[in-house]
Amino acid sequence: MRPVQPQATPANAPAAERRPRVRHRLRTPQEARAWRRRMTAYALFAFVFAMMVNALVGENGYLATLQARSEQARLAGQVARVRLKNQETRDEIERLRTDPKALEEAARRELNMIKKGETVVIVKDKKKQ
Repeated sequence: MRPVQPQATPANAPAAERRPRVRHRLRTPQEARAWRRRMTAYALFAFVFAMMVNALVGENGYLATLQARSEQARLAGQVARVRLKNQETRDEIERLRTDPKALEEAARRELNMIKKGETVVIVKDKKKQ
């Protein structure tokens, strides 16, 4: 039996038999210009596409801007509520400092204080069964 020898291919052929690799050259200057125009158009399209994607979903893109605006509106609402509550608390503090009746009312409500001679009646709801 004879050993099978591999057929000569361009990759394993002897150096003398190998043909040098030749790039495909454009035949005319017009073809070269058209190829350059096409490659420039593809590169420009890829660049514009990447910029549009970045403008839409990037760190400072449209979606991030919408999210930041909604967050800002939510926080502005919280700030308004806290300011209102602060003003109500300031008004209550001022009332307690200046009005003795308000101070007495707060003491009775918060500390369960009573005057001499008063009777406290505690009403509890009947447990629901």
